[in-house]
Amino acid sequence: MINLIDELRFRTHSEKHEMSHLYESKIQNMGNAGRNGGEYYTPRPLIKTIVKVVAPKIGDQIYDGAVGSAGFLCEAFEYLKHTKGKHENLTTKEIETLQKKTFYGKEKKSLAYIIGTMNMIFHGIEAPNILHTNTLSESLADIQEKDRYDVVLANPPFGGKERAEVQQNFPIKTGETAFLFLQHFIKILKAGGKAGVVIKNTFLSNTDNASVSLRKLLLESCNLHTVLDLPGGTFTGAGVKTVVLFFEKGFSTKKVWYYQLNLDRNLGKTNSLNENDLAEFVELQKTFAESENSWSIDVASIDQATNDLSAKNPNKKEETALRQPQEILEEMKALDEESAEILNSILELL
Repeated sequence: MINLIDELRFRTHSEKHEMSHLYESKIQNMGNAGRNGGEYYTPRPLIKTIVKVVAPKIGDQIYDGAVGSAGFLCEAFEYLKHTKGKHENLTTKEIETLQKKTFYGKEKKSLAYIIGTMNMIFHGIEAPNILHTNTLSESLADIQEKDRYDVVLANPPFGGKERAEVQQNFPIKTGETAFLFLQHFIKILKAGGKAGVVIKNTFLSNTDNASVSLRKLLLESCNLHTVLDLPGGTFTGAGVKTVVLFFEKGFSTKKVWYYQLNLDRNLGKTNSLNENDLAEFVELQKTFAESENSWSIDVASIDQATNDLSAKNPNKKEETALRQPQEILEEMKALDEESAEILNSILELL
């Protein structure tokens, strides 16, 4: 096997592209199978959409503290490679910037660290700046200006529980891993920095002290300008519903624009999310337009005690209420009587 692998070539652009495509499909299959490694896979159409909305530029330092398979960093690389358009190539300095001074990440688990590093190499990032470390073991108080980034793109693990000693690194104490990561991301962003972060939709409305405090922190220290509400089944094998938070650091939130992704099909292994599903969101988000699926709320109008940000769509058409069984039986009886009358009329004519 080693001898056969040694004969493979990955030097040309097409060969690298083919290998990266193969590698991505294998990671996706791991996710679909629900096996070890699947937890690291975020649907690529969703990642591409998040990158489009955040719109990083060459020169930004882009960070994912829960890097997993490095999907966000890889897609950001692809996005920036084509940022100049079809007929204008990147300069040598820009290529060097992309290769060495743009993409940064941290990953706790050994398998994910290997998968993510290899994925970046296959996509053409020759020297990935990925650290094998527990991001949450870093005290927020120790983060200085030199440690901060221009862009954060991430889907931190949710549902995990962190030990008490890890929680001591954060001003808002909670065992929920995703909430600790969100504090980390807010802290590590530069002033004016932009973020797109996936999190459980219960974050918007939970009434526990940590959730309320974290929403208050987010609204006061950042401009939470967009919330994308995703349908169940977006993440294969995971039943939880999620939202994507888009925010900029350094400006308090005045107004939040919501988009609720309503599809005419159920998402699953054989019917996954695609970029066309998210096309309307990308277009409407540019102007924060209102539609049947989108609306805005003034932060001043929400309950200041709880900062509840629930995604309740006021523009969604009311679904027809289901009828009561007795009402259906009565209609069936009336139809039977009408049919009997017609039949009797026909028999009389005969």
